[in-house]
Amino acid sequence: MFKSWKKGLFILILVSLFAMSMLGCEEETPANPIDQPQAQDPAPVDEKPQFAKKELILATTTSTNDTGLLEVLLPKFEEQTGLEVKVISVGTGQAIELGQNGDADVILVHARASEDKFVSEGYGVNRRDVMYNDFVVIGPADDPAGVKGLSIEEAFAKFAEGNAKFISRGDNSGTHKKELEVWKSVNIEPAGDWYLSIGKGMGDTVNTANEMLGYTLADRGTFIKMEKNINLEIVIEGAAELLNPYGVIPVNQEKHADVNYEGAEAFAEFITSAEGKAIINNFVLEGKQLFFAE
Repeated sequence: MFKSWKKGLFILILVSLFAMSMLGCEEETPANPIDQPQAQDPAPVDEKPQFAKKELILATTTSTNDTGLLEVLLPKFEEQTGLEVKVISVGTGQAIELGQNGDADVILVHARASEDKFVSEGYGVNRRDVMYNDFVVIGPADDPAGVKGLSIEEAFAKFAEGNAKFISRGDNSGTHKKELEVWKSVNIEPAGDWYLSIGKGMGDTVNTANEMLGYTLADRGTFIKMEKNINLEIVIEGAAELLNPYGVIPVNQEKHADVNYEGAEAFAEFITSAEGKAIINNFVLEGKQLFFAE
């Protein structure tokens, strides 16, 4: 009896130890990862800056638009910011007026004296240099006015002799303002049958000069774009007076509370950034660089 009880106790102990070892194994066995809830990937983060207004109105000159520069510059800016840029392409004078009236958020123009006045009168803030090219005088290859090889002042004095037509934009644009500066420097107020002020943009002015076998002052970028389709050539270039710098100016929100000032600042920063400068410098037509970033 005693032996039987002892044998039963021994078996019970063995069974208990076996059960405890099995329980320990279960606790130490790592859980099957398939049975565990999977960590969710974080939701994608929209890295575009957030603007209260999604549209940005850019008032700029015909030269930046007509040459095609904005067609390569704006898509990258829009992609990065989510802003939609509406371009109003007019002469510099009109672009500045749009800014003064609060009808544009930012202006990109080329008439430094007018730009400085725009800022000093409180309509614009934080003007920044963007790029430059130059103005050129173009005319017929046979040069009926006899101005090839002359200085810009000598050439304009020759135009006043009336031996050929001179076509002026006459639209208060940056190009027109530069032309008026040259006339003023030689103390001439242009008038007469030889002087035609048409009140139109650069492309129309070049075409009119081409049709009339006359001369005009043009920005080099527009001339390069149109060169293959006209019978005019550069007759005067390289004068220091013909440098053509461009500036970008956000419209002052203290003057016009409804302007998209944040968007305007973002555009000004982009166009003057290393990326913006690279786009400007790499923009070529007919193998020629049209603008040079500051």
